[in-house]
Amino acid sequence: MAEKKTSVNENRLAPMKKSAPRGKALLISLIPAVIGLFFLASPAGATGSAEKGRAIAEKHCSRCHVVGAHNPMGGIGSTASFQMIAKMPDYLERFQTFYARRPHPAFLRIPGVPRWSNLPAYAAEISITLDQVDDIVAFVKTLEKMPIRRKKRRPQNQRR
Repeated sequence: MAEKKTSVNENRLAPMKKSAPRGKALLISLIPAVIGLFFLASPAGATGSAEKGRAIAEKHCSRCHVVGAHNPMGGIGSTASFQMIAKMPDYLERFQTFYARRPHPAFLRIPGVPRWSNLPAYAAEISITLDQVDDIVAFVKTLEKMPIRRKKRRPQNQRR
């Protein structure tokens, strides 16, 4: 008998393919699922397409984030830009698991990844695949890591 070959994405989702419980049991069952998502990031050998990732980020992510040179004055003011996140020591983990980090699960859908809630999304829903997550990660690796520039504030008595 031939063995069934499993893809990287099937391995990444295997622990989450159980039927979803309801009510309090759902909340309790989400804790290991969420923790598991952080360890299901792309294996070191997995690669994506930076060009596809750029297109996905510009289309979907730029509604909240500044994404490279695409929308330097866009995004939501309190939301970190892709360049800012890319400066963090754990940026790869953050981008590989962003779909499990708040607020993304409220409106982002990935086939095979259980929803946190059956409540309607508060923003237009987005549906992407885990391969597209890898594409976004490949794009982020190409971004220039921009320095943080903070203006020095003048003392209160020296303001005009």
